[in-house]
Amino acid sequence: MKFIYFDASAGLSGDMILGALLDLGVRPALFKEKMAELKLPVDIRLKETKRASLRALKVDVLVKKQKSAPRKWSDIEALIKKSPFSPKVKKNSLAIFKRLFQAEARVHGHKFQEAHLHEAGADDAIVDIVGCCFLMEALDVTDFYSSPLNVGQGWVNTSHGRLPVPPPAVAELLKDTPVYSEHVKEELVTPTGAAIVSTLVRKFIPFPEISYEKIGCGAGERNFRGFPNILRAFYGNTKEFKADKEVYLIEANIDDSTPQVLASFFGRAFGLGALDVFLTPVMMKKNRLSTKLTVLAEIDKMEALINAVFQETSSIGVRYFPVKRRVLERTIEKLRVLDEEISIKISSLDGKTVNVQPEFEDCLKLAKKSGRPAKEIIQLAVKEYYSKRKKKA
Repeated sequence: MKFIYFDASAGLSGDMILGALLDLGVRPALFKEKMAELKLPVDIRLKETKRASLRALKVDVLVKKQKSAPRKWSDIEALIKKSPFSPKVKKNSLAIFKRLFQAEARVHGHKFQEAHLHEAGADDAIVDIVGCCFLMEALDVTDFYSSPLNVGQGWVNTSHGRLPVPPPAVAELLKDTPVYSEHVKEELVTPTGAAIVSTLVRKFIPFPEISYEKIGCGAGERNFRGFPNILRAFYGNTKEFKADKEVYLIEANIDDSTPQVLASFFGRAFGLGALDVFLTPVMMKKNRLSTKLTVLAEIDKMEALINAVFQETSSIGVRYFPVKRRVLERTIEKLRVLDEEISIKISSLDGKTVNVQPEFEDCLKLAKKSGRPAKEIIQLAVKEYYSKRKKKA
């Protein structure tokens, strides 16, 4: 399974996404053959080009007739459902179009079934969306990530008149998505592009810690001076993607909660995804003995854990800050000790085993059953692990 990370520092559009994905190695002939199955009056052209001296693949979807009538949801749904694509491609394509219709209905005050699309419902946009979902399947992509989006600035001409950037439908689609504006006074994120990424992308994060195999580059329509109008798609194995490099410490000094309340917080915190929770005795003002609560968490778990501190303890304020963390690579193996199965955690550094630790709860359970001390069960488990490893060697 593979991931895609979009570098959207020049924004993105449907044709830029197609170009970046095709540039990763899908055969153009196969792509054109599959898109022909939509039976739309379009001509798809691919060419190598440059944007501000950098190469990229440009995809042009040329509509053979002047204009297609505005389409409603029922029109798009029928077209996609009767197409010969896989259920996954159909499902993702319909999900993207549904977001488009919902955004269009909301900004224009229409009911969903009455909303219609002009530019985003045209034949070329159907190729962009269905084509993206087909390429996602062809490349075995299971996870999409993206940088924050550069939406551009200024004004754009649409069928609804002259609108500010980002246009209302794009702004609606990108709610809760990190965006910014830099470099050029142009529309850099189109409705089609916004619908695709807001539906498929799991997280919008700054460039993460990744190991990638290829980079695909899709060219935008305009060639800006000194500004490469290119969408880059970094492609690799999902196991080599680390979405959050930093972790955070959340701390609170508490002098008016009982030990029972603080102890009960542990279960809630770990249930919300905390990496670690611990208590430290501290001396506060007026020589008052109190407790410092510390929670270690990834950034996407922060909000829920901070709320839990306020809900579960008497704290009225917390502090938090990023910290660096280095962990060993870990695997879990099963082995048998005294005819019972025990899990054992193996930690490695640069491919070499540096720590072997049996699961204590498993050892404790076996100790009670066998009548032996827990430390003896731990020793037997470690001995059994190295004995099996020696036999394999």
